[in-house]
Amino acid sequence: MSLAIALFLLVIATVVLHFVFAYYFDWWFTDLAADWAGIDITVYITLWVTGIVFVAINAFMAYCVWRFRHKQGHKAVYEPENHKMEIWLSVITAIGVVLMLTPGLYYWAIFVNVPEDANDYEVLAQQWQWQYRYPGADGLLGTADTSFVSESNPFGINPEDPNGQDDVVVNDPQMRLPVNQDAHFLFRSNDVLHNFTVPQFRVKMDLVPGLISYMWFTPTETGTYDVLCEELCGIGHFIMRGQVVVQTEEDFNAWLADQPTFAETRNMVAANPAAGQAQYALCATCHGQRGEGNLALNSPKLTGQPAWYVERQLQYFKTGVRGGEGDVFGQQMAQMAQMAATLIDDEAVRNMAAYIASLPDEPAERTVTGDIANGQDIYDRNCAACHLDDGSGTWYTDAPPLAGQNDWYLVTQLSNFKSRVRGMHPDDTFGEQMVQMATAMADEEEIRDVAAYINTLSSSRIEVGE
Repeated sequence: MSLAIALFLLVIATVVLHFVFAYYFDWWFTDLAADWAGIDITVYITLWVTGIVFVAINAFMAYCVWRFRHKQGHKAVYEPENHKMEIWLSVITAIGVVLMLTPGLYYWAIFVNVPEDANDYEVLAQQWQWQYRYPGADGLLGTADTSFVSESNPFGINPEDPNGQDDVVVNDPQMRLPVNQDAHFLFRSNDVLHNFTVPQFRVKMDLVPGLISYMWFTPTETGTYDVLCEELCGIGHFIMRGQVVVQTEEDFNAWLADQPTFAETRNMVAANPAAGQAQYALCATCHGQRGEGNLALNSPKLTGQPAWYVERQLQYFKTGVRGGEGDVFGQQMAQMAQMAATLIDDEAVRNMAAYIASLPDEPAERTVTGDIANGQDIYDRNCAACHLDDGSGTWYTDAPPLAGQNDWYLVTQLSNFKSRVRGMHPDDTFGEQMVQMATAMADEEEIRDVAAYINTLSSSRIEVGE
């Protein structure tokens, strides 16, 4: 009897809690922002069918436990077959299956037939970021393949394909779309299985290495929506975030017109380190003539960092992404912002970055000690996937070198990420990822352990005073 009551209460509690959470805690769908309301209908039907089956089966179980409970002197009747019951169960099951499958098959037929006038876009996924490509004036996307991927061509566009020369590549996790226009998405992956999902659009698709998958929808509401990867793709899966910005056609066209084409990026004039050297004089006051850094001024060494990373940080300081309130060395960050502001345009930033990258890398002093074995364990689990086992970093994951950097600076920045002093600006996508990784370190002691282990990754380290 107690089991029958428990089953009955389980059914009642499940149904009641479902509606309570849905009503009071908004435990339901996000607002619809595309023309796939039919997906919602399909989910509703599935939910009602499975909900009714759940209630019916558990209620029947509770009834059977009560009805056929043990009674003194009563002997169970052996009945191996019951044709009437089998027919009813078969009919009811078939009806339920048809109710669940029919809407899905109907909308799947629509899903696989892309409207002829849909605009083509391409989405490229890799650990752990999103990139996007738009067709140029010819309306055609050029061919692309992972064999063409390089630091200067991260999207892997075929440089010999004339259709790809006017394509616009956005090496940024934010994508833009015009409202009320059919969008046809082509998906590629550079490494492992990913999944492109925007909850408000109600459709999703896997990105499979070596294949091109697709989906389509029509965004119906302007706004900014989160892009999620809903396929486990490695340690950084949970931080593989992006955005889709749906805007008016006028705003979208104006933004697209400002983006450089693939041909323009390849024909860009090379950075001039000599021009950057003249601009570096202001930096040398804190960072040293050779970019060796100065612990007394809390100025890290700059040598050993690639130009792309130096360029990004200069742009961050220039635009206010770095150096905000709460930074431990706020005065220095303010000075960095002022210095970066003297670089009047992108060319000046590139020249400065090129000069710094050309400086010979000097040995860094070792100032931090800690539990190296524990630091290695933390590093291998959280840092190596992006910064590589030897701490050399790679442009592929937008991860700068760590080996050879000032250990005290690593401690400071990891602490800043952990305390969310750094990395929380909405335009600092990679900083947000570092915030999540830094939280894996319990306290400053573990941060120092990691820095102590990174010290062992570079033969250029020297002890203080050597």
